[in-house]
Amino acid sequence: MAADISVDTPAVAPHPHHHHGWWWKTLLTGFALWVLTIVVTATTGNTNLVPTLILIGSFLVPFCVVLFAIERVTGSISALQLVLAFFVGGIFGVLGASLLEVNLHQSWGMYLLVGLIEEFVKAVLLIIIGWRVVPKTATQGALLGATVGAGFAAFESAGYAFNAAITAQGIDLVSLLQTEVLRAILAPVGHVLWTAVLGAVLFGAARGRDRFRFSIWIVVTYLGAAVLHGLWDSASDLAAVIALIANGRALAELTTAGGLTTQTASAVTALAGILYIVVLAVVAAAGILTLWLILRHYHRAERLRAERPVLTPQ
Repeated sequence: MAADISVDTPAVAPHPHHHHGWWWKTLLTGFALWVLTIVVTATTGNTNLVPTLILIGSFLVPFCVVLFAIERVTGSISALQLVLAFFVGGIFGVLGASLLEVNLHQSWGMYLLVGLIEEFVKAVLLIIIGWRVVPKTATQGALLGATVGAGFAAFESAGYAFNAAITAQGIDLVSLLQTEVLRAILAPVGHVLWTAVLGAVLFGAARGRDRFRFSIWIVVTYLGAAVLHGLWDSASDLAAVIALIANGRALAELTTAGGLTTQTASAVTALAGILYIVVLAVVAAAGILTLWLILRHYHRAERLRAERPVLTPQ
């Protein structure tokens, strides 16, 4: 009985929806429509256009993330499945998180609890949606995770924009636009990034098989994503604390006078504004680096498995 050594290199057919460029074309077109809607709303004062502003501003960037994933996904998952993951995952994500967070009280620990709850909800949705996805690879998991995270971000941003718009004096268009611009800029490095990191490890642990496999690294990654999420949400408070500590006069005034003078308060506020951006940048960079390292690790493992010779009995 002889053994013939050969290497399996199955041909991968091109995916039917790999037409690159739609995500940035949609982004530019959607941005132009959003600006046009702003101009018409401001000119006419027609409050009926406010929901249109909220929908375009909240969903444009997250949906472009979905198009980005559609252009790069492989295997059994289809464009329709990704779109459904975006909407269904987003709706159930915000509903589940709202139910679990209803009794939380304002505290430093709240940020970590919110991170643990929201990442857990998204992880459950990711497992349900990705149950029949084959092959299960780190790249597939990152793309599907980014899609679920984008859905969560879109619906959450719509809620924040609505709250910013409604005031006792009526519709605050400026506050609405400021909220939408900020959340749109930060969307790719918020929910999208955290769930992409978790999805990469969750799917990567399956090692190309059809079923999920448990790994302690899934738990570690979940906790890490929750911590990054909590740090991201607490960036404003962290920046304020660091600014107070960095300004020696502020601590002295708080200790002796019990409050800050106008000049010191202005200096602390200005420094906190700068540090807020710095904290966000550091947390985002940590998340991006983590995702890159995870994908590189699993890509190497996948390449080694593909190059491993297979013994075929004769």
